[in-house]
Amino acid sequence: MTTYKGINGFAVQSVASDPSPSDEGQVWYNNVSTVWKLSTLTTSGSWATVANVNTTRSQAGTAGDGNTAVIAFGGSTGPTYLNSTEVFNGTSWTTSPATLSTARVAYGGTGTATAAITASGLQAGGGAPNDYATVSQTFNGSAWTSTPSLNTGRREANGTNGSQTAAIVIGGYGAPDVALTNVESWNGSSWTSVTSMGTAGYAVGSAGTNTASIAFGGATTAGGNLSKTESYNGSSWTTLNSLNTARRKLGGAGTQTNALAYGGYTGGDVDNVESWNGTSWTNTTSMPAAKGRIDGNSNTATGCLAVSGNNTSETNTVFSWTGPGAYVTKTITTS
Repeated sequence: MTTYKGINGFAVQSVASDPSPSDEGQVWYNNVSTVWKLSTLTTSGSWATVANVNTTRSQAGTAGDGNTAVIAFGGSTGPTYLNSTEVFNGTSWTTSPATLSTARVAYGGTGTATAAITASGLQAGGGAPNDYATVSQTFNGSAWTSTPSLNTGRREANGTNGSQTAAIVIGGYGAPDVALTNVESWNGSSWTSVTSMGTAGYAVGSAGTNTASIAFGGATTAGGNLSKTESYNGSSWTTLNSLNTARRKLGGAGTQTNALAYGGYTGGDVDNVESWNGTSWTNTTSMPAAKGRIDGNSNTATGCLAVSGNNTSETNTVFSWTGPGAYVTKTITTS
C-alpha cells in the first residue's frame, strides 16, 4: 500500500506552529488551530500590506534577500535627511542602533539584512555637485562601516545590485547636473569604473548581480522618463525589450532573467507592476496603492518589499510581494 511517507520521503507532522514551507505538497497538522495545512507554489503574484516602518521615509536605501528579512536605511522625512536604520523580520520593524556615517537620500543598497552595502546619494552641504556623495558603507547586521569611496559622486543611483563583496552601481545623476552612463563595480575592497551603459539614466530600476545585471526605466537629464532595458554580462551592455510603462524612481527585484519592476513616477506616482522573463515585460498585479520614490531591492522576484516612498506625500506604508513560484501555506478544507 502506498503511503504519504513513501511518496514524499517524510511523515505528516503534528506541530504547534506552521513550519516554513520548503517542499511542494508537504502536509502537516497544526495541533493549536486544529487544522491540516499544506505547502504549495503560487501560480500568480500578489501584494499585501504589512507593518509600517517606524519612521516615515522616502528615497531610502534597502537590502534583503526576499520579503521577510529586510533593512531600510537613510532617506528623508520632509526636508530632514536621515541616517537611521530599521530591520524587518517578516512581521514588524525594529529601529537599530546602527546609523549611517552620513545622512543622505536617493541612493541604492544591495545584499542581505546582515551583509549589505550602500553607496552614493544626496547629502547636505555646499549645494550640487558637492553634495553628490561618493560615500560607501557596509552593514554586518549590527553596525555600518565605511569603505573606500566611489570614483564618481552621484545621487539617484538606485540601480545597485549584487552582494556585499561583489556589487555594481548603475548610472545616477552627477556633475554637472546630468544623467550618467557611468557604472562602477565593487570587489569587496575597492570600486572600479567598468563599461558604461548605452543610455544615460538616473533613478533606474535594476536587478541581478555585478556580472549579470539588468537595468530598466529611469530618466534623462531633462527629466524625461525612460522605458529602456539594458543587460550587463560583466563586460558589455545590450539593449533589450522595453518596459510597457516608461517611468523613473521605481523598485526592482530579482535576477537578470526573472525580475520585477514596481511603482515609480511618470509625472505622478503609479502602482504599475511588470514582470520580466528574460525576453519581455508583462503587466502583472498592481500594488495596493501608487508609490513613487520606491525604496525596494531584493535578490529574488518571488519576494520583495516596497518601503514607504512617494513623491506627492510621504508615507510609512510597506507593501509585500509574493510572486509566482514562491512557497505558500494553505489550509486544507473539505469544501
